[in-house]
Amino acid sequence: MPTSHGVAYGVSQSSLDCSQEAEVTQLNENNQPVHPQVEVTYYTDPLCSWSWALEPQWRRLRYEFAEQLAWRYSMGGLISDWQQFSDPLNDISRPVQMGPQWIQIRHLIGMPIDERIWVEDPPASSYPACIAFKAAERQGASVGEAYLRRLREAVMLERRNIAQWEVLLALAEEVAASSGFDLEQFRYDLDGKEVLEAFRTDIKDGRYRGIGRFPSLILRPTTGQSILLIGYRPYQVLREAIAHIAPEMHPVRSVTDVVAYASYWQRITAKEVAEALDLELEAARKALDEAVANGHLIEAGQIYLTPANLHSL
Repeated sequence: MPTSHGVAYGVSQSSLDCSQEAEVTQLNENNQPVHPQVEVTYYTDPLCSWSWALEPQWRRLRYEFAEQLAWRYSMGGLISDWQQFSDPLNDISRPVQMGPQWIQIRHLIGMPIDERIWVEDPPASSYPACIAFKAAERQGASVGEAYLRRLREAVMLERRNIAQWEVLLALAEEVAASSGFDLEQFRYDLDGKEVLEAFRTDIKDGRYRGIGRFPSLILRPTTGQSILLIGYRPYQVLREAIAHIAPEMHPVRSVTDVVAYASYWQRITAKEVAEALDLELEAARKALDEAVANGHLIEAGQIYLTPANLHSL
């Protein structure tokens, strides 16, 4: 089982047999299938703080390359329980030891994160959140994406224990309030064998490919060899990886407006805006605060959201 997810810089490459990769289906805004040039399998976990740190780069990549990219998430099962968990790279074997790593992320990366949960109410396992994501994902990739984001926000920013089923259901209610998420279907799927088996398949897939750290991304071009990126990566490294496997592929749009970009994602942090517009963090905060003052966005703690999503708070 994957046990560590520390910082890793530079390009880490591994030749992979493309025929072994899972197929990823992507739909455009009209719900029509598109044919991406690169498909990404993203190995992650809702409790993985370095995956949270990667959100600014991951979102920017998907925005700029749009339909040229397709992706799916594979849940890693980072922590089955604390009796079996060990992260020797970061010297973590007890919940309280996770806090300093979260502090490091806040200072090094700039993503907001609240480490106090590891003292006040530490999650006993990441398995329930992984299973809940697989249940949400059964209603479509966009629903799964929205739910995964709320899982991350809840534990990283709001100190909500996503190992508890009542928290997972409450977050599902929040997602349902701002999307077409079927809450009753989610509850039904959450207790089903299919969801548990889907999670087990994710874990098996990660083990088969030797994924030992999160986040890890396998980028697969239409033809040619795939590339494996292990650990947190600066945006330039992601771009270099795309250029390496698909040199003909270029961004189809860029971020030029703070409000438009925030509205595209509906929920966003200052760091994500700073990354997308190549701004200093304080400049991004100032631009977001101006948008709030002008009534274009709403500030909710460390998250900025569009007025249409106010009821999901």
